[in-house]
Amino acid sequence: MTTIEQQSTEDSLEEKTVREEIKNPYFWYLFILFTIFLASLLIPAILFMTYMILFFLPHFLETTNFLALFTEFKPLLALISMPFVLICCYLLRLFFIGLITRGFWSLSQKRSPSKEGIIPRNFPSKTLNYYQIRGFMIKQGKNAFMKGLFPWLSNWFFNFIGASKISKGSTLEESCVNDKFINIGENCYIGVNSSLTSHLIEGIFGNISYFEIKVGNNVTAAAMANIAPGSEVFEDSYLLPLASTPKHSVLKGGKNFYFGIPMRRIFRKKIMGYLGVKPEDLEKNENINGYKDKNLLKKLKAMKDIKQSEVFPKYEQEFTDSNEDNIDINNINEEDLRIDFTTSSAISRVNLKFLVVYVPIFWLSGMLVTIMFYTFTYYVGYNRWLVMAFFLPTMVILMWFIFIIASFFFTKLFLILINLIHIPKEGVFKAEKGNGDFEFWCLRTELKKIVLWLIRNWPLPWMDILVFKKMGIKMTLSSSLFDSWCDGEFIKMGRSVLIGQGATVMSSMVVGKYLLIKDVILDDFVVIGGQSTIAPGTIVGKDSVVGAISSTTYNQILEPGWIYFGIPVIKLKKNRYAEERRDIVMKKDVDEERKFEVEHKINIEEDKKDLT
Repeated sequence: MTTIEQQSTEDSLEEKTVREEIKNPYFWYLFILFTIFLASLLIPAILFMTYMILFFLPHFLETTNFLALFTEFKPLLALISMPFVLICCYLLRLFFIGLITRGFWSLSQKRSPSKEGIIPRNFPSKTLNYYQIRGFMIKQGKNAFMKGLFPWLSNWFFNFIGASKISKGSTLEESCVNDKFINIGENCYIGVNSSLTSHLIEGIFGNISYFEIKVGNNVTAAAMANIAPGSEVFEDSYLLPLASTPKHSVLKGGKNFYFGIPMRRIFRKKIMGYLGVKPEDLEKNENINGYKDKNLLKKLKAMKDIKQSEVFPKYEQEFTDSNEDNIDINNINEEDLRIDFTTSSAISRVNLKFLVVYVPIFWLSGMLVTIMFYTFTYYVGYNRWLVMAFFLPTMVILMWFIFIIASFFFTKLFLILINLIHIPKEGVFKAEKGNGDFEFWCLRTELKKIVLWLIRNWPLPWMDILVFKKMGIKMTLSSSLFDSWCDGEFIKMGRSVLIGQGATVMSSMVVGKYLLIKDVILDDFVVIGGQSTIAPGTIVGKDSVVGAISSTTYNQILEPGWIYFGIPVIKLKKNRYAEERRDIVMKKDVDEERKFEVEHKINIEEDKKDLT
């Protein structure tokens, strides 16, 4: 009876829940994007063209005497000054990117200030709109700084526009997040692909947890560490690789080490095991003040008495490939394929001969751009340099766009021809030269890779959805890929699928000597958390969520309406969407290993609160 009542209550809650498609303000996205891109190019382009036409062209390019280039003052000055002028124009452009982004950021903060809380995502609101706009407008500047020539200037960018506060002496390595609502103290180090994630999406129609992350002084986070929204990391905390906190965690620090998923404090003995400390190292440091692991020291000293022959065999086993050809691929068990595929890669197996196809693609695409530029300079004329300099930023982005579109067009033609010769198919194949399925898979992978790289490194990276659709992925424009990676074939997505930053969706992978190709199906309203990995053959049911830093296994099926987490993923709890309490957050004291509830206001306009 209780079960029936509980089920009816859940059904009624689901019926009462307001669910509306979120319409992204694409017009404002485009307006902000092109304003930042073109306006930041305008002054540097005019200065560079002025230098080119008034100084470099007459004194260097038009010099007829070759020896004069190195003996006369002005030609030599033009030659030496060119790199410095380029660098100055580049730095000037970075400054204008920061200046214009700051203007848009300040304007958005006046309209709807950033504040901590839960943002409902099951209906549109002003708060949600400006949260998404701010997340979009910061992307171009973040990529320009962190992936540019001077990545250390990214701290200045985040502080200057007001997105985050990063104190002096702190270093943030490249990551797909770490861009807003974080407060970092002095002398901190945040390693490669570590994520200080102040926002977390809990479902297509669920909530956005948006809470500031606070990091004290002298905190070190190794690669792939993850700090969730609302967490506080106090001074002198040391996070080992893959250490990950739940939301609203508190790390007391004090020269403590943290490790694991979820993160927990570990002690000296485990640290030594993790770092592989040898008995000799302990002997050298036995007299260090405060050293207390005397029992451990005795045990490790005793290990020195073990003979070398007891640890390592006296002979070397020889491995041969004599039986490889007798392996029956059809009789391979799935357990044989459940390997740590996240370390497997086909890159080392791709033959350089496939790179030759880039030559005609780039040549044909470059010819179109060259013809366009020649036509532009012919009709505008070099003498009217001011007009040419004024339109140069527009011409640059237009030529860039034409080159990408042309590359995509010619790549698609090559793919059609290749697929007519050899039809792509699912299965398990030998990953070796001479195997037709493997060879053509390598060729398809290399062809698609270059176009996807080009489209994701231009000012409209979300256009990769159009490329994926034309390359072979079945998906709708309502889905979002963010900074994730997806294979270019054998993937089917439903409506409003959200794939988080740094996630990887693979319909193919190389495991040992085998190539696996299997359909990946992501049903409607599926969310794949950041830095997660989806293996070939995975089916994720409708309304299900794969948590951040999780992995599925080959051919794993995830039931609809559940939240999954782990490596490999397991059922965590039912996905309740917007029925969850939005005015209560659960804080966790990592050191004391206890949880407690804290009330918090819902981050939404007053006239929308009746919908929550």
